[in-house]
Amino acid sequence: MTTTLDSTQLQAALDAVHRAGMPGIFAEVRAGDQIWCGAAGVADVATGRPVTSDMRHRVGSITKTFTAAAVLRQVDNGAIELDAPIGRYLPLLVPGDRGAVITVRMLLNHTSGLAEYLPHAYPSLAAFPDLARTTPDSLDDNRFTRFHPTELIEMGVSAPATGAPGGTPGIYSNTNYLLLCELLESVTGTSAETYITSDIIERAGLRDTELPAGPHIDGPHSLHYESWFGMIEPPRDYSVFDMSWVGPAASLISTVKDLNHFFGLLLAGEIISRPALAEMRRTVPVISFEGKTLDYGLGLHRFPAPARFWGHDGSVWGGGALSMTSVDGTRQLSAAVNLQRWNRPAIAPRPHPIDDALQAFIRQALA
Repeated sequence: MTTTLDSTQLQAALDAVHRAGMPGIFAEVRAGDQIWCGAAGVADVATGRPVTSDMRHRVGSITKTFTAAAVLRQVDNGAIELDAPIGRYLPLLVPGDRGAVITVRMLLNHTSGLAEYLPHAYPSLAAFPDLARTTPDSLDDNRFTRFHPTELIEMGVSAPATGAPGGTPGIYSNTNYLLLCELLESVTGTSAETYITSDIIERAGLRDTELPAGPHIDGPHSLHYESWFGMIEPPRDYSVFDMSWVGPAASLISTVKDLNHFFGLLLAGEIISRPALAEMRRTVPVISFEGKTLDYGLGLHRFPAPARFWGHDGSVWGGGALSMTSVDGTRQLSAAVNLQRWNRPAIAPRPHPIDDALQAFIRQALA
């Protein structure tokens, strides 16, 4: 499926995303041996400092693919069984009947029925997804709050279940991935951050990727502008933020180059075994935070259009990213944006020109 990359058209499509209202966007597209890097817009709206394609960026839930790969490495090693109950490994965190029926696989593919903890940790978001009854106050209140993962897990486990364990559609929940991080610590004897760093990030040779220990992004980076559906006007920078509220579920800092390299290796079977990769690509329907149905595997999902691409997307306060790799590995796109939740709410978030422009760029990049 490899075709020649048209750098003029790609840059024009990227520029259109910026003109539609995105402060800054940058991307890397690969087609076989060809690599195109581009950027449009600014990293800082106050100074006009431009974004560049080599910037480091918070990539949100793309982190989940790294965490899932780390778990599957331990499945390959025989230390974890995919279909074993999580109560076997973490009886104190998921006690009783649920710990006996929720499996490691259900955590990985979001079919555990465990609720998302964030509305309980961030009181101003308690009514989410009823946007009209939310405010962004908790973002400022918790900019430097240091959460302990078991504190967050307890919130999710204690909340009403979102469904029966193993039932579909699953409901996307960060509680699942914080539990997987505790599972990694229990079987490796080291923190999930340390293990993922050594066995996934360093093994893959990713020089500009890390799970941060503090609230800052080291190295060249953009500011991260959060709008919270128009309730923060003008959008506010949250690039300095303690990421313990998600930990190794969504705190990764990376570059578009590193993301393409990682997903290329992963989908070529060079990070986990071929049988583990086959399990990773066994999908079920999962409802996202935005109410969309994802075709979700084990920390990996298949994009609906075009369906021949695998990857993940993610967002944090003010930052977003997307990474897609074709089944045959010959076409890749990774992109990062520095504004989040730009849509204004109605009954559902209203369409915005950014949405169409971003989809047009993705189509151009993967054509």
